[in-house]
Amino acid sequence: MSRTGNQLARLESEEVARGVRLLLARPLLTARQDHDGFDLIRRRREPITKWFDYYCGWRVVVEPRAGYARLFKTTSRPDRTRPAFDRRRYVLLCLVCAELLTTPTTTLDDLTAALPDFDSARRSDRNAFNDVLTFLEEHGAVELDEQVHADPTLITRLLAAPVPPSTVDTIEDLTRETRYDTAHRSLWQRHSVMRRLIDDPVLYKDDLSETQLAFLGSPAGRKVVQTGITLAGCTLEERKEGYVVVDADAIATDTRFPDDDNNAKVAALLLLDRLARGPATTEDLVEESREVLTKFRSWAKAYQSDGGAGRLAADGIELLEAFGLARTENGTVHRLPAAARYAVEELHD
Repeated sequence: MSRTGNQLARLESEEVARGVRLLLARPLLTARQDHDGFDLIRRRREPITKWFDYYCGWRVVVEPRAGYARLFKTTSRPDRTRPAFDRRRYVLLCLVCAELLTTPTTTLDDLTAALPDFDSARRSDRNAFNDVLTFLEEHGAVELDEQVHADPTLITRLLAAPVPPSTVDTIEDLTRETRYDTAHRSLWQRHSVMRRLIDDPVLYKDDLSETQLAFLGSPAGRKVVQTGITLAGCTLEERKEGYVVVDADAIATDTRFPDDDNNAKVAALLLLDRLARGPATTEDLVEESREVLTKFRSWAKAYQSDGGAGRLAADGIELLEAFGLARTENGTVHRLPAAARYAVEELHD
């Protein structure tokens, strides 16, 4: 291959890797949100689509004229630690979307008037409605000016379930992928392992099934995983306890840790220091948070009130669990192996 050919091949592989990570961070990406990112995915949509199909079993739809790309991420293990809303807002989201599919252009007053059990005089209802509209606007499904302008196609693309919700009775049925009922076992092993590697902040071997561990331990399975991770522009780190996929550019990361701009994440780091000395009860960590809030009166103003220490500890513990750094069992919080990445080390001259 000529030097020019090598350069073009390298450019394509770099752009495909970036496109994969862009969709991992934002599964519904519109040209209005990220023009350059969407243009890259549009140009490299064929290899990007093939990557997700082969390694994860996920479908990608790119609509150049409509200006959006949608990665349909499905899983048998829905993440309940980071819901977009509470139950009330999810119900309201469904009602708002149903109304906007019928009437794509409307006013705010007409839209709220069409919602059952909605009272604009109640502050809680107004806040919930604003949160839902903000969510739809951030995903490019609506535009707000003097009126509400909806994109019915994008609204229908919000849901990534493999089966229509109206045809099932439970969440388990909603996320079931029948393609694996008759597929070869190696297909499910490849897809299930890759999904967890690229979706979970850390993947512990104790959380994998025997067949998944066998797949990762085999030369063929290891080669597939290493190749897929490399093609996505990431690296795979393996330790005795498990695996971590690292994106050095942080493109595929939708939330970061540590993060000095977030009080709960700063508190989570402080709680990790306490857990480094051994397991602690939730009451111990509440007291730890209280001491920090007392010492730094001008910090974390949202938590400087009655019950603030409890809320700060709860938010910190929730973050540690979501990032795979801690686990709570019977009221006791245990530090997990990945937390060693954030250990404080003493420097000696």
